[in-house]
Amino acid sequence: MTTATIGTPRRQRRLSRREDVLTGYAFVLPQLVGSLLFVIGPLVAVVWYSLHDWNVLANSFTYAGTDNYERLATDPGFHDAMRASGIFSAGLVVLNVGLALALAVMLNQRLPGTATFRAFFFSPVVVSLVAWTIVWGFLLQADGGINGFLSQLGIDGPNWLREGPTAMLSVIVVQVFKNVGLNMVLFLAALQGVPREVREAATMDGASPWRSFWSVTVPLISGTILLVSILTVVGSLQVFAQIAVLTQGGPGTSTTVIVYYLYQQAFQFQEFGYASAVSVVLFVIVAILTFVQWQTRRRWVFHEV
Repeated sequence: MTTATIGTPRRQRRLSRREDVLTGYAFVLPQLVGSLLFVIGPLVAVVWYSLHDWNVLANSFTYAGTDNYERLATDPGFHDAMRASGIFSAGLVVLNVGLALALAVMLNQRLPGTATFRAFFFSPVVVSLVAWTIVWGFLLQADGGINGFLSQLGIDGPNWLREGPTAMLSVIVVQVFKNVGLNMVLFLAALQGVPREVREAATMDGASPWRSFWSVTVPLISGTILLVSILTVVGSLQVFAQIAVLTQGGPGTSTTVIVYYLYQQAFQFQEFGYASAVSVVLFVIVAILTFVQWQTRRRWVFHEV
């Protein structure tokens, strides 16, 4: 057997591996280019813009260094937006996750009519967000459907979208009903994955249904709880359309969340540099919250070590 004969199979294997590598890169390339153009590129551009004073109306674009970030530290409007975002996020996470888990537990009982019940709560997820919000805007008006129903019961309903406490509550409830169906389905899938034998063993050991749920079921679906919590927190900090359609940030600044404040600075006041600084801070906040939630998973997520 000659050296050339021995080398031919090796050369063919190298060529085959090279072709596999090139094929893999070819499949990855569109995603990589898309990420560079539409994710990484805009992120870098926003950071660059945040270091400049950019006013489109005045046709000015001057380097400002960290002035925009220093302004954020002393801007009462930004502080109000942060507080409103915190209230909205806390209310949304508690109500959405709690209600979704409760609905999933009910559906997991396999009672008659559960398919209709599941479709009723999931249908808002596929409805256009703006259309959903506009309908609720009509219902929540001072002379809208909700106050009309309350008047039939002898109750004088408030002006839901024009009074501070009820305005924020109304926006939270609208958002909860819009997305609770998705989290409900995620929880339901997790509950159906819990082995029946484990629950039966807990019952045979004398555990009450409530004790069995908290000590057996919840630990086994804790991974899904973490996922739902992260998705809900991130989504709550990105809310915009509901605020723009329902309250426009009012009354006063009680519902001016950070994304709506960013929109005001960029497209109403034309301060794109300052708005870019707000978006950078929002990105950092979301990244930190996600990182903290992910790092704490080992303390309370079952099977994590």
